Amino acid sequence: MVRRLFTVLVCILGFGLPAAADCVGQDLIATMAEADRADLLARSHAVPFAQGNFWRATKGGQEITLIGTYHMDDPRHGETLARLVPAFDRAKTVLVEAGPKEMSALKARLGREPGLMVITEGPTLPEQLSPEVWEQLSAAMAARGVPGFMAAKMQPWYLSMILSIPPCALQAMGEDRGLDAMIMAEAAARGLPVTALEPYDTIFDIFAALSPADQLSMITASLALEDRSEDLSITMSEAYFDEEPRLIWDFNQDQALTVPGASPDQVAHEFAVMEEAMMIRRNRAWIPVLTAAAKKGPVLAAFGALHLSGEAGVLALLKAEGFTVERLTFR
Repeated sequence: MVRRLFTVLVCILGFGLPAAADCVGQDLIATMAEADRADLLARSHAVPFAQGNFWRATKGGQEITLIGTYHMDDPRHGETLARLVPAFDRAKTVLVEAGPKEMSALKARLGREPGLMVITEGPTLPEQLSPEVWEQLSAAMAARGVPGFMAAKMQPWYLSMILSIPPCALQAMGEDRGLDAMIMAEAAARGLPVTALEPYDTIFDIFAALSPADQLSMITASLALEDRSEDLSITMSEAYFDEEPRLIWDFNQDQALTVPGASPDQVAHEFAVMEEAMMIRRNRAWIPVLTAAAKKGPVLAAFGALHLSGEAGVLALLKAEGFTVERLTFR
């Protein structure tokens, strides 16, 4: 979702990342009971455009090739990039969530306003969380190379982003080896202009819209799944490369229901808040940018794969604008 910008924040913070290590875990969807897996797939596939990472939208002479990306490092990205050569050959513009200009602007603003990422006044996290939760958070952050005195003063939204990445994958995240970065590098090598879909400060607007209670609940929900973090990372990557991006969202919601004390109403609320803030609002804001670019020539647009699906996903919104949407296959 917002991990392209989060990558920059990891680099800016400059804490002692753990030594590089491949995540070792299991695909939790593959190990589900057959009936449970069938139920999960049925619920996921009921959503518009649930399957497929690669699409084309056309309207008259306008053409947009849409690439749902996976922001983490994976050796399979090289094969994906090779399959995208025809799309690069046709493109006049490449659109991404955040380009080089946005990264520079983000760094400059953080230099001017450290309070965006660090608590500069008011209670610190040990004062806002119970002793038990703070102890769990300290241990989880230490595993990611962040000492407790630093974690205590981080904004809750930023901590929740760090916790969403298992320690085994965090260093690669900081080095920015995801598919988005590879697409931007290829565009630069070809001399193609790279333009952002949204302003650099979108990440701050997203979390500013969340209440303090919602931000703290994101931390506790992440901590409850900490013992499964590597398995969840493997599960997410396998779903992505199986071209089942929506499955990631539905599976994570099911996992949230397994947290002790979680209720269906609470989980539904938390996921609705996250979907509205991190996906739906942004999807709607992207449509005018995509369509305006398409009027000037073929466009290649690359962004997190979760933005593709759903009634308010990018594909459904383009279809509502009169575009014909077709899935592309490279296999």
